Amino acid sequence: MPTRLSCCLLSVGLIGAIQAGQAGEESRSLLEREPSGWTDLVPGKDLAGWKRIPLAPDTKLGSKNPWKVEGDLLQCDGVGVKEMLLHDKELGDGVLHVQWRFRKVPDDTEKKDYNSGVYVRTSADGKIWHQVQIAHQEKPPLLGDIFADTMGKGKFDVVIRGEGARRAKPPGEWNTYEITTKGRSVEVWINGATTTAWKECSLTKGHVGLQAEFFYIEFRNLKFKPAR
Repeated sequence: MPTRLSCCLLSVGLIGAIQAGQAGEESRSLLEREPSGWTDLVPGKDLAGWKRIPLAPDTKLGSKNPWKVEGDLLQCDGVGVKEMLLHDKELGDGVLHVQWRFRKVPDDTEKKDYNSGVYVRTSADGKIWHQVQIAHQEKPPLLGDIFADTMGKGKFDVVIRGEGARRAKPPGEWNTYEITTKGRSVEVWINGATTTAWKECSLTKGHVGLQAEFFYIEFRNLKFKPAR
């Protein structure tokens, strides 16, 4: 989630309608169907090609850098950390493919609100952002929901409800997202089906990013395919 205010959904003042996504028919990912033409976005040494950005209300990064690349994995030890890792290059229309999994908390006898996110159509300073939620939790925003700070005020003002939570694989297992951006449209495909669609995104191009938020999470197959 983007801000400390977001733990209470009603307190941030929702603007715009909450919409239910239409779950699509089962399908293979675009990466499986069209394996060529993708750009690998996994950070290079010392996170080359990406930058760490604090999340409001914080204005400075913490002393802990949670991000590390090991082989084909981008690892994020987000325990005690809340920040954004933002790709340097602004992207237009296309498809962002990413696989992710949480490291299961050893003592998981109580419900754990595992949390992270994938950003698209985000400004270079991270103040205007659009996020697809990564989470295993009971309160909204749920896994696969789209929410956004479209005004750069440090709190989200749009929430688009989808059906992603129904397709979630549990902590410790890999989940796959493909997020398609076209003009003002953002469409989310999760583990075999389209789950969420939104047609009122405020930015028609922007940066992609990932979120560290208090849990250990790994990412792989982080790729982007521009629209033809």
